[in-house]
Amino acid sequence: EVQLTESGGGSVQPGGSLTLSCASSGQTYLFYCMGWFRQRAGEEREEVASLDTEGSVKYADSVKGRFTISRDNTKNILYLQMSRLKFTDTARYFCAHDSRGCRYLDVGYWGQGTQVTVSS
Repeated sequence: EVQLTESGGGSVQPGGSLTLSCASSGQTYLFYCMGWFRQRAGEEREEVASLDTEGSVKYADSVKGRFTISRDNTKNILYLQMSRLKFTDTARYFCAHDSRGCRYLDVGYWGQGTQVTVSS
């Protein structure tokens, strides 16, 4: 089992920046995929970004060029650096992990999420 704990959410003005963190603990794997999802109120969840241990990185079109996903393997922390934030980025952001690959990320382990609110 893998435990995931997100942090770093908060309120920010449009155009601002925020960095989310996801600390992982528990069982370790040689291969895995980790990523970030978000869910706006009343909407379906959306995959934002993912990366796996083979170096494959993927971003949703809506965040390309603004968000960067990265991982510190020494600390077991996944990051999501968000810049040029928009009102539409307001959502609860979740960290996910799956040892079978990124295609299974939405049914893997999930954290509790952290709220990001973009408002003026």
